[in-house]
Amino acid sequence: MPIVCPVELNTAILRSEISSIYGRVAAEPDGEFHFHRGPAYAAEFLGYDAEELAALPPDCTASFAGVGNPLAIGPVHVGETVLEIGCGAGMDLLLAAKRTGPDGHAIGVDMTDAMIERARKSAVTAELRQVEVRKGDATSLPIADSSIDVVSSNGVLNLVPEKERGFGEIVRVLKPGGRLHLADIALDVELPEDALRNVDLWTG
Repeated sequence: MPIVCPVELNTAILRSEISSIYGRVAAEPDGEFHFHRGPAYAAEFLGYDAEELAALPPDCTASFAGVGNPLAIGPVHVGETVLEIGCGAGMDLLLAAKRTGPDGHAIGVDMTDAMIERARKSAVTAELRQVEVRKGDATSLPIADSSIDVVSSNGVLNLVPEKERGFGEIVRVLKPGGRLHLADIALDVELPEDALRNVDLWTG
């Protein structure tokens, strides 16, 4: 993934466009988008447990648009505090909360109001009181220093214009010995300048 946006790309406009797209995903998960969505995709292509997904509220699984399965990277232990960066409608967040148990804490951060509303409602429906959803940005997380056992993120950091700041925030909030469960998109070739300046390629 590119480390930074070209300087002439307006990052505020880019963030607004990303939020708009994922707001539409929350409102119309079956709409026309250039990326996969939903629980069937998650189970068939990304290795999620279909029965585990079926036990979640449909509102959080329908709008899932991740690119991998960060929960398969390593365990989440009972009683731990998990942070999901870019939690969207909350599918990974609720799955993590079930692993932490009622004595743990699962915090989701997202910048899209419609996704935040879906995630909060799904947590209430699932009776997962250990879930909290906060509005925020990956480059300025509303999270205390050294307070998180596991940071999880699924297909989000590739959308962040200032990736060094995003990874710096992850380091800041993790406890000593904390773990990062990251599923994302990466490139092993340098993109041409016209691609780097294409806003559409930065938004999904």
